[in-house]
Amino acid sequence: MKIRIKFAKYGTMKFIGHLDMMRFFQKAIRRAGIDIKYSEGFSPHQIMSFAAPLGVGIESCGEYMDIEVLSMTSTQDIKDALNRVMVDGVEVLSVTVLPEQAKNAMASVAAASYRLQMKEGAFPIDHLEDKVKAFYGEESIPYTKETKKSVVEVDLKQGIYEIGVDSDGAIMMLVNASSSGNIKPTVVFEKLCQFVNLEIPQLSYQVTRLETYTDIAKAGEEHVFIPLADVG
Repeated sequence: MKIRIKFAKYGTMKFIGHLDMMRFFQKAIRRAGIDIKYSEGFSPHQIMSFAAPLGVGIESCGEYMDIEVLSMTSTQDIKDALNRVMVDGVEVLSVTVLPEQAKNAMASVAAASYRLQMKEGAFPIDHLEDKVKAFYGEESIPYTKETKKSVVEVDLKQGIYEIGVDSDGAIMMLVNASSSGNIKPTVVFEKLCQFVNLEIPQLSYQVTRLETYTDIAKAGEEHVFIPLADVG
C-alpha cells in the first residue's frame, strides 16, 4: 500500500540537510512501529521517496514523502504515531493513501509556492508591488546557470508562473520545481534585486515553501496545479 506523508519543517530543523532528513525519517518510522516495506537483496532499505529536496535554511509547510507499508490500521494512526516521535521543528500534517497507479512524490513534482519576508521590518524597496509587477512584465529574465559540467543561459520567466506581494508586504511566488526546470526562489529574488538596483543579503530574509504541486494538465494544455496531498 502506497502512503503519502505531508510534513512541515521549521525552526532550527531548517538547517538540517536533505540526506539527514531522510535518515531522521528512517529512524522515526522504526520508532513509530510502522510496518514499512523493505527492498529485497543483501542490503534491504525502507521503500521511501521524497519530493523536491528543500534547501538548507528554508522553512516549509508543504514537504512530502512516499512510503510503502505492508499493513496499517488507519492513516490517522500513522500520523499520530509519527508525531509522537517527531522532534521540535518537524510535524506530520497529513497522511493519505495513494492509488496504485500514482507516480512517486519525486516524479510528481511540477511546481512549488514560496513566501519571502524580511526577518526584521519590511523589504527596503519603495513601491514594492509596482516594482514586482514591472519585473514580471519584462519580456525575459535572463540568468546564467552554472552546473558541474557546463554554463547555460536560461530565461527564468518561463518558470515563474506567478509572483506578487501579499497584504503583509511579503513576496509570494509560484515557480517550476520539476527535476528538469527547477527554479530557486532565492535566484528569482536575486534577479528582482538587480532589477531595482539594490542588494539584500540572503541572511536578512526568510524563505518558506508553502506548498508543493503536481501538474494534472494534459500535454499542450495550460498548467493545472494541485497539491501533492490531493493526488487521487
